[in-house]
Amino acid sequence: MSNLTDQFHNPTSYQPSQGGGVLTQVSSSREMEEVKGQIFMAKSYPRNYYEAERRILDACKRFSLAESAMYSYPRAGTNVTGPSIRLAEVLAQNWGNISFGVKELEQRNGESTAMAFCWDLETNTRQEKTFTVKHSIKTKNGLKTFSDPRDIYEKVANDGSRRLRACILGIIPGDIVERALKECELTLQGNNTEPLKDRLANALKMLKEYFKVTQEMVEEKFGYKINEFTERDYIDLGKIYNSLCDGMTKVEDWFDKDTAKQKPSSLVAEFEKSQEQPKSEVKQDDTDIPIEQTELPLK
Repeated sequence: MSNLTDQFHNPTSYQPSQGGGVLTQVSSSREMEEVKGQIFMAKSYPRNYYEAERRILDACKRFSLAESAMYSYPRAGTNVTGPSIRLAEVLAQNWGNISFGVKELEQRNGESTAMAFCWDLETNTRQEKTFTVKHSIKTKNGLKTFSDPRDIYEKVANDGSRRLRACILGIIPGDIVERALKECELTLQGNNTEPLKDRLANALKMLKEYFKVTQEMVEEKFGYKINEFTERDYIDLGKIYNSLCDGMTKVEDWFDKDTAKQKPSSLVAEFEKSQEQPKSEVKQDDTDIPIEQTELPLK
């Protein structure tokens, strides 16, 4: 999963065990001193709100962030969009004097109890969400149970990322979030060097490769042919892709699988044919590039 900051501890949730030993008391004392130190530093060097906003907007001018800054998913016949966990992390990092992350509290009986939190050390404003994660996942072949610690960690991190995003957005002022989203959209619209047709072909290629979504399914979703797509449609398609990558939605939430065909999408086939040119003119193939490094506006 993502580079989730689960290394941060939850300073205020610590409770010494009743009748604990020397190690427990030492650990409690050390953690309390760390909390005091964090609060002291936050009070001694308070954030400059104008500087923090400038840093956030500057970060949103990076194409690599802008393409993964938004997600989208269907609800009650409409599309709901918002900031992704990637943008939320950048907001918290640049807002300053904030401790945030996901912490696994315990494992018991095939499930983990974990907590996502975000704490503004200056104002002592805190958001936290405690949740339970089953060590299993539904597959086409039934329920698959995890036993490998790495699989369990990734499952907790994946489920925790959505709660962490909600906690961060509960701390960062809403107008700052809105400005960051607008700046990301401007970046996506103003920093594209490839023709829209080529970018759409790459988008269709990745959707088919990673999620078996064909051009016909995309056209059925949007209601018109791919050659009529605009920059706005490309951005919306990227939000759908981000949502699928984040696991917030499934393919069937967006597309009708019955419209899928065995033949390759016409635009993708045309694009790949145009790539068969002298070596000096060949563009880089995106086939082996990981999802998070592609040129789509990702999660």
